[in-house]
Amino acid sequence: MENAALIQTKDLVKIYPMGSHELVALNNVNLDFKKGEFAGLVGPSGSGKTTLLNIVGSLDSPTRGSAIVMGKKVEELSHKQAARLRNSHIGFIFQTFNLLPVYTVFENVEFPLLLLGFSPAERKRLVMEALDWVRLADRARSRPAQLSGGESQRVAIARAIVKKPAIILADEPTANLDAENSHNVLQIMEELNQETGTTFIFATHDEKVISYLRRKITLIDGRVVRDEVMTPERQPEAKAQAQAQAQAQAKPSPGRTEQAEETGGPGGTGTRGGSGGRR
Repeated sequence: MENAALIQTKDLVKIYPMGSHELVALNNVNLDFKKGEFAGLVGPSGSGKTTLLNIVGSLDSPTRGSAIVMGKKVEELSHKQAARLRNSHIGFIFQTFNLLPVYTVFENVEFPLLLLGFSPAERKRLVMEALDWVRLADRARSRPAQLSGGESQRVAIARAIVKKPAIILADEPTANLDAENSHNVLQIMEELNQETGTTFIFATHDEKVISYLRRKITLIDGRVVRDEVMTPERQPEAKAQAQAQAQAQAKPSPGRTEQAEETGGPGGTGTRGGSGGRR
């Protein structure tokens, strides 16, 4: 059973009606993901990455074909059954963090455990364990407004892992981060994957994320056009190139130094524009 697929898609099709036309977001996608994978769905905007992630996460259903997650056919689940699958087995990391601003870091991370009915003592233990993982135990009583962008994404990672899910789905997790913080959160996710065996699946077009992947699945116009294993020989070279590029981009121009100091420097909020449309 160790090599059994946690996730399978079979002839998966997703079609969205667009007035008198149809948009084929996914077209006969066949993929398997096993325990412990660190894989990425890669492609340009509109290639179907996020649509596939949403179906795997039981947030959407296929038009045709099948998506089997933890032995459950997503297309056959009721809303309650889909919610139960997500709550028990799947963690989500989004590009916009989605932290609740009126609650502390501890309370934001604790929220998934409340849905699962853990006791107060067990919740405290699991939350502090998750915050230790992301090196933020000392910020447990802080609120999101007091955090940098990198810290906010690390809280989002802690919230995703606190219930120890089998699968974590990360949709453009570095999109709102600067280069240094991107590598910090990717290293944390890589360590979690290696030490816990949690399956990570990313939707991304960020070269920094791609440099960490052990499997790269390229989608174009809703079709899988390439499925590559990133060998250990290729990974260090790709990481080095991405990190060198990030360092070059991170060097502030003299005219921006004062502004960077006022906003917390390159490790500040690190935010960009809106999250954009469906990818």
